[in-house]
Amino acid sequence: MILADLLVGAFAALALPPLFFLPALALGLLYLYRCTQDASSTRQLALHAFFFGLGYHTLALSWLTNAILTRAHEFWWAVPIAAPGCALILAPLVVVPVLLCRLAPEGLSRMVLLAALWTLADMARVFIFTGFPWNPTGSVFELPGLVGDILIQPAAFIGIDGLTFFAVLAGLLVWHGHKARVFLVGFFAVWIGAGWYRLAHPSLLPVTNPVVALLQGNLQERDILSRSGALNAFRLYLRLTSEGVAKARGIAADRSIVYLWPESGFPGLLDEDEAARRLIAQAGDGAWGMIGSDRRDAENRFYNSIMALDESGQIQAVYDKATLVPFGEYQPRHIPFNLLPDQLTPGKGLATWSLPALGAVGPMVCYEIIFSGHVIGATRPNWLANVTNDAWFGNSAGPRQHLATARMRAVEEGLPVAQAANMGITAAFDGSGHELGRLPWGQPDSLVIALPSPQLPTIFSRYGRSLPIILCAFGVVLAVFLGRHRK
Repeated sequence: MILADLLVGAFAALALPPLFFLPALALGLLYLYRCTQDASSTRQLALHAFFFGLGYHTLALSWLTNAILTRAHEFWWAVPIAAPGCALILAPLVVVPVLLCRLAPEGLSRMVLLAALWTLADMARVFIFTGFPWNPTGSVFELPGLVGDILIQPAAFIGIDGLTFFAVLAGLLVWHGHKARVFLVGFFAVWIGAGWYRLAHPSLLPVTNPVVALLQGNLQERDILSRSGALNAFRLYLRLTSEGVAKARGIAADRSIVYLWPESGFPGLLDEDEAARRLIAQAGDGAWGMIGSDRRDAENRFYNSIMALDESGQIQAVYDKATLVPFGEYQPRHIPFNLLPDQLTPGKGLATWSLPALGAVGPMVCYEIIFSGHVIGATRPNWLANVTNDAWFGNSAGPRQHLATARMRAVEEGLPVAQAANMGITAAFDGSGHELGRLPWGQPDSLVIALPSPQLPTIFSRYGRSLPIILCAFGVVLAVFLGRHRK
């Protein structure tokens, strides 16, 4: 029984990015639903759901092993337990909706209730440590290319969590008989038509965004740990900056130009190195830059930061990463043993910079872009800039899943998103989530994109995650009504 639960759960995870094998999710949900019918006791059903969730999240997070291997000499003991350990924390969020949905009668009522409760449990992941909403089930709609562009458009209204509700419900209804399948065909015909229309008729604001040069150096962590390696990395990014700015001038001479170095792209403390800032400004040749760099304050606390450099190399703004990665950048207080030799300090929160050349931009660092409904500060920017170092993930599903979240944030907020990654994948999206260009994993180069205008604020950007919560509440009410009607 346990082995079957684990295997089916892992199989269901094949529907997630980057494979998008959608039948796997439908088959996995059918298995869980049949468990709610056939389990002889609540305890047996809980075990089915727990081991299903363990298999599902272990495969979905298998890329975590790559992050451990980058420092295997220190954390060798964590290599076999990284992904299963995180899955162990997330698996109970599968158990709860499966147990509660059994309160509804078998059939349509139970299916609707399971979809609503599954979505609410998925949303609850933001409360685990600093939050870990990685791989929400709704990301199965983020197929590459035009098909995915169309399918994810409803996220502008209901967010990724609303897509989760419909993904789970569709995965269950496909097994509910001929009438349900006919309904699904009609429903998704309307979905696709509305998505196509929105994609073809964006509501753009009269704002001119800059041309961005996104830099990808393709450097592994071990390449910059030595003094000579750090110097070579710095020289590489200087060269990429010069090349990227030159390309940008050839694309749009009438727009301002911004170059983006990835997370920790500067191998040191940029605010304490005036000579390095002068060299960067020379390479930028009159353009402004956003540089990923560590920073320390007067109390010797360290931050993971982005710094805005003007054309002379002066720092005009600093953003400190506010949401840190648990066990990667900070140690949760209630864990009784220490796993990290060094810890970072969180910043004050999301911000919007309004600066010459950059315009109104929302800076973010890596992990922060995975939080649906929480990527905008007090003032709405005209574009989002995310810098990351996905070298930790290796050439795995991790960088591709991370990029999928950036695409989804673009749709939810109606804003262009530019993401610069050290090893890849570097890319940019317009406010409809359409990809404007990318650099594949492992290719050192500069990607130059003339960012389009932002769109009018979306419904989701105004009301946030309250909308998928309302959708789930409606699902619960509908399930109760259907259950009573059946009785």
